[in-house]
Amino acid sequence: MHMATVSGLFDNYDDALTAVNKLQALGIDRASISIVANNSGDWYGQRAVDRDDNGHASKGAGEGAGTGAGIGAVLGGAGGLLAGLGVMAIPGVGPVVAAGWLAATGLGAVAGAAAGGAVGGLVGAMTSAGVPERDAHLYAEGVRRGGTVVSAKVDDDQVAEAQAILDEEAAVDLTARERVYREEGWSRFDPDAPVYTSDEVVRERERHRL
Repeated sequence: MHMATVSGLFDNYDDALTAVNKLQALGIDRASISIVANNSGDWYGQRAVDRDDNGHASKGAGEGAGTGAGIGAVLGGAGGLLAGLGVMAIPGVGPVVAAGWLAATGLGAVAGAAAGGAVGGLVGAMTSAGVPERDAHLYAEGVRRGGTVVSAKVDDDQVAEAQAILDEEAAVDLTARERVYREEGWSRFDPDAPVYTSDEVVRERERHRL
């Protein structure tokens, strides 16, 4: 059966996790679902560091914070079961928490992609999975500004239901968000753009909050 890729952008990480859980409840295999969340403030990495009995970070927790049960717990619920968990950096986006096939296929090779002149690891990974390039640039910019993207590879007969989950009330209206970005002079995701600081991310989230 032919597969298609559906995606959604969320300003709130917990809303994205809810969508992941609903996708899995629909019967979509966890290996087919990816999540990439802005981690500019190290919100998820800090929460994932293992602590010893005295509350100190355990030995090796720094380099291990991006893998194993720590990040699994941070992703929470069904989301914690996703494959390819890790904390990594994307050119133009900065630090992210990423899980699933996007992390395994696109972002893990981001250094090589950047060296090869590809337009950002996230854009390249999404377009190679069939996401329209225009949308991929918006998703990457959304993550750069503090958002979370959820993307799933689904059978054709699941596309409508899966996309409906990703388009529910908590999701970003991509057309409206694109209009806001373009009115401010944005045209496409730029891997050489300065990374948003955690303060800038907080401000960006606040202005889009209903």
